[in-house]
Amino acid sequence: MLTCQKHLFSLESDFHYINCSYMSPLMKSVEEAGYEGVRKKIRPYSLTIPDFFGEAEILRELFAQVVNAEMPQRVALIPSVSYGMAVVANNVKAEKGQNIIVAEAQFPSNIYPWRALASDKELEIRTIEYPTVQEGRGESWNQRILEAIDDKTALVALGHIHWANGTIFELKSIADRVHATGGILVIDGTQSVGALPIDVQAMGIDALICGGYKWLMGPYSLGYAYFNEKFEGGKPIEENWINRKDSEDFMNLVNYKDEYQPHSLRYDVGERSNFILVPMGIAALRQLLEWGIPNIQEYCQALTKEAVEIWRSKGFWVEEDNWRSKHLFGVQLPKGISVELLQQKLKEKNISVSVRGDFVRISPHLYNDKNDIAALTEVFLGL
Repeated sequence: MLTCQKHLFSLESDFHYINCSYMSPLMKSVEEAGYEGVRKKIRPYSLTIPDFFGEAEILRELFAQVVNAEMPQRVALIPSVSYGMAVVANNVKAEKGQNIIVAEAQFPSNIYPWRALASDKELEIRTIEYPTVQEGRGESWNQRILEAIDDKTALVALGHIHWANGTIFELKSIADRVHATGGILVIDGTQSVGALPIDVQAMGIDALICGGYKWLMGPYSLGYAYFNEKFEGGKPIEENWINRKDSEDFMNLVNYKDEYQPHSLRYDVGERSNFILVPMGIAALRQLLEWGIPNIQEYCQALTKEAVEIWRSKGFWVEEDNWRSKHLFGVQLPKGISVELLQQKLKEKNISVSVRGDFVRISPHLYNDKNDIAALTEVFLGL
């Protein structure tokens, strides 16, 4: 099993950052890649035409490895989840009277595009609520989603896990059901990809959209989108120069081309050749692949296993282990405990976690150790 990797980060020794789901810290290698990118921009005469294309393709190839895309050209480089979801919405084949299925309390970037699409095309949005009973909640929630899919379902839009409480959605079963009705499966992988193994081919995911600044350990405003063959020949949401055929030929850019670059490259954001962010993303993904994403999940499980058992014994609720991720999970406080008091105690002890809805969201990574979890347990048991 991996050991603590805190030495690769620039984190204060007296601060307990158990909040990667908010934003990952940058590794030292990623910091240095950013600084080098800044130094390049200081000397723009050092940038050549291949610099606009080469590193972007390396980044595309690395993300394709992370999610097991059938080829790197299925990956688009995007600035945000909302951008990627807008691409999906721009290419969904949906008709009046069909429905879109989402989960309750989903992240807004995976809701607002479907509201707009539903309004434009007169579709129904079906929000599948999570069960109020605690026993068997994850399994029951998944079953409700499956039962909601019918022959009028145009798409199901979920996370791989729920962003606030870590409930795992069984994507293969959901994909099989929605594909049987002619619909597609769209996944926001921001809170899972990079820490929880995912396979877009095996799971039947049609579109996977990821912000890169959380579990992919990269900078803000750099993200990734996988689009399968159902998005071949689709329409991008912007008309930029670099996603056009032969954009590598700077001498002939004014010989305008109507054709786009192949596959998902047509969906790349303009200025995708960011000479600061792209090298940072490369450094981050290389380290993730070196660690091995299953090993990150294993480390987080081992780190928190004993603490979760203690919390449960004291009346705190955590989803059943086989229905939650280990790198991100929600803890519901016993009745009568003030969230405001909890936040005060966390601040006093230099502990960073997130409160999302009804849950205290715990999200460790390889830079955390037993001291971090012990400090959190001390606060919980002292409430």
